Amino acid sequence: MWDWEYAEYILPKLLVVIPTALAATLAGFALACLLGLPIALARRSRSKWIALPMATITEFIRSTPLLIQLFVLVFVFPQSFGITLTPFAAGVIGLGVHYSTYLSEVYRSGIEAVPKGQWEASVALNFGKVHTWTRIVLPQSIPPTVPVMGNYLITMFKETPTLSAITVAELLMTAKILGSASFKYVEAFTLVGVIFFLLSYPSALLVRMLERRMQRSERSTTIR
Repeated sequence: MWDWEYAEYILPKLLVVIPTALAATLAGFALACLLGLPIALARRSRSKWIALPMATITEFIRSTPLLIQLFVLVFVFPQSFGITLTPFAAGVIGLGVHYSTYLSEVYRSGIEAVPKGQWEASVALNFGKVHTWTRIVLPQSIPPTVPVMGNYLITMFKETPTLSAITVAELLMTAKILGSASFKYVEAFTLVGVIFFLLSYPSALLVRMLERRMQRSERSTTIR
């Protein structure tokens, strides 16, 4: 049976750890955004010595579970490389590196969507590579990818329960502790699910609104 009194008692304890999940998500997403663009550029390189190794590393990271990568950061790095990370830092790095491989594909699709004429125009105007990328290519390629990146941000937030495996005190780990102390798991895990829904669903709606707005903007630009 559902115990409303107990649910009311543990709800503040769950709400307290929400900032930890949000901080891990935002920090990991920022890292993923920073790493994703260089990975995309490396994979587009004309040099096989750059493109092939980067493609191999990217596919390896995407093809292995995030949980294993977190365990490597927490348990393997101290023994093999002498690098000891806090659980939160390992969680942020794990999320950031893992999702940077997905965002790299988002960046790459945006770059490849830039019309060929834009590249030819930059060559005709004798623009340097830095000027071409910073003033022509990136300003056109990144904005259309924002909705997709927003979806990955939401997905990353829903992945934060994985961090409980490396003792990051986020929502799922707190629910496990509360449930094991009282043997009332229904209330704890149900409240965690509701909290994730209340935070994720409005964010998904905002991403959809942004996507529709950008599509209308693109159509109006095309008509003009």
